[in-house]
Amino acid sequence: MKSINVAREYGLNPQWFDLWLTQHQSTYRFKVGMMGGVDIADGQDMQSAVNSFKEWADQQQAQAEQQQQVLAEHQKELAGILITSGFNFDGFKITKYSGYISGDDVIQIDRGGGGFWNGGATDVGAALMESLVHLRRNALNELKEAAFALGCNAVIGVDFDYLTLDPETVNSQGGTLYMPYVFGVTANGNAVVIEKSN
Repeated sequence: MKSINVAREYGLNPQWFDLWLTQHQSTYRFKVGMMGGVDIADGQDMQSAVNSFKEWADQQQAQAEQQQQVLAEHQKELAGILITSGFNFDGFKITKYSGYISGDDVIQIDRGGGGFWNGGATDVGAALMESLVHLRRNALNELKEAAFALGCNAVIGVDFDYLTLDPETVNSQGGTLYMPYVFGVTANGNAVVIEKSN
């Protein structure tokens, strides 16, 4: 009996059911058909397989929901971490300094080969400007993650450093092979714990 027919009959996700069957091959005999899909051996207790699969699917769903909840709570905590380029926050006092932290992000931008047939060289400036907001945002997110890992709720003295690389190497004929441009952004700061002033 084809697993897809069992899945249709019992309202199951066919891909998940096939995956589950392959993970339980010592219990349920099956073979993979020539055109794909799983053929379950005759004489199997399908109701038992379906019930066991449903229990497994419910567990997978509960785990996924739990992971989403944990992720949402973590994102909420990260959103509460304050960042400033200055060295204090109005209405707050610093109660602990945890040290220098940083967050990074990098991007490669192809040079393009130039020439008539492939549309010309890459407009590196335009490509970089499109990427800068994304790079800085990712670097700040990493900065917040580093502060969170130290048990801090704020970062002071934040600034950005920028890195540009123009890598090249030698090709097999001894000529110069130009690699993609590399642009990096580092967000730096000091992780601190702040409390509202009385």
